[in-house]
Amino acid sequence: MDRTAPTPPANALAPDLPEDIAREAIAFRRRLHGHPELDLHLPRTQAAVLERLEALRAEAGEDAATGRPALETSVGRALSSVVVVLRGGAPLPEGARRPVVLLRGDMDALPVTEETGLEYAPSVPGTMHACGHDLHTAGLYGALAWLVRRRGELTADVVAMFQPGEETGGGALHMIQEGLLEAAGRPVDAAYAIHVSSGTYPRGVLLSRPGAIQAGCDDLVVTVHGRGGHGSVPHLAQDPVPVAAEMVLALQSVVTRQFDAFDPVVATVGHLSAGTAANIIPDSATLALTLRTFSADARARLLSAVERLVHGIAAAHGMSAQVRTDCAFPVTANDPDAVAFVRGVVEDLYGADAYRELPEPEPGSEDFSEVLQRVPGAYVLLGAVPEGMDPDEAPVNHSPQAVFDDAVVPRAAQVLAELALRTAPVPAS
Repeated sequence: MDRTAPTPPANALAPDLPEDIAREAIAFRRRLHGHPELDLHLPRTQAAVLERLEALRAEAGEDAATGRPALETSVGRALSSVVVVLRGGAPLPEGARRPVVLLRGDMDALPVTEETGLEYAPSVPGTMHACGHDLHTAGLYGALAWLVRRRGELTADVVAMFQPGEETGGGALHMIQEGLLEAAGRPVDAAYAIHVSSGTYPRGVLLSRPGAIQAGCDDLVVTVHGRGGHGSVPHLAQDPVPVAAEMVLALQSVVTRQFDAFDPVVATVGHLSAGTAANIIPDSATLALTLRTFSADARARLLSAVERLVHGIAAAHGMSAQVRTDCAFPVTANDPDAVAFVRGVVEDLYGADAYRELPEPEPGSEDFSEVLQRVPGAYVLLGAVPEGMDPDEAPVNHSPQAVFDDAVVPRAAQVLAELALRTAPVPAS
């Protein structure tokens, strides 16, 4: 594959999106790709988004109903988020009100050194848009640009969620706590997010499913507290090492003996540490594990089972255990009606081959789940494998070799825009 990645035809995968918007969105993606930032604080990325939005604000003009700008922006207090409210300009039927539609684009990168050889790769090692969030940000910008141009047809009010900290910081929950879901002056009625994939799925195809689509994730750190001593006289100490090892093995029995195989759970211990030398019994041992679940019930029962197991094993050996939660995301669960709506929009725009239903959820996690716990909506995947590359062989998200074809950015923009444009007015309460 040619790693210089020349600019693709702007409308290769979204022929109805205006050429100028498509090209701007792709150029914006490449600019963002060159300066990735991590976690909750993305000052340079935030500034780039605000710069783009300033031009859209002028184009959107004034909202006749309020006398205020039709497009307004606000920034986060505790994180580098950007929230945009775009007021619809289409007349409403009598007795109806504008629905509020939320569209998400996450902005943060990963602590990965890029190995793609792309000409627009970051020059400073250690940070990379290895999960495609630069495409998400550019796609959301493109959707807003198209909605501003078609505001006279827009019966909904749109909240655009430019989110930091999806990978590590729980940015969605921070934004919700800062008022995201009431940014339009009334609660959000529907919410949508598109996430690209550098492998696995065919280029340009959108995929989703009703119900669970991404696993719930709980990362725990368990510390076993014993009493140190000399390795030659273990009976004079309380050795936490075999206790921690017993916990690791017992966790696997919990998974296979207490949970239904048709509502699966995963418990993986990725880190185990204790001691400093072969002949010294340490005071403590630590294990870090990740739990993945696909239903709220299984998640609650697994968390309870892990707590019971580690405290019980520690107590059986005359010791104690402490459990700390490092991060926690609920199951990402799609509303069936919202998924059907997405499918209808995609198939109407691009044909039946452009949409596929996932047969089962993915084991990865996503903090858009925090939005979907509060608002009916849909999380949608989009194949972004480079043209000509086999999706089954392409490096996947989070790989230092992951390459995303930015020809899909206009398609993401158009689908997000159409979801807002086709959302019908709702009865006034």
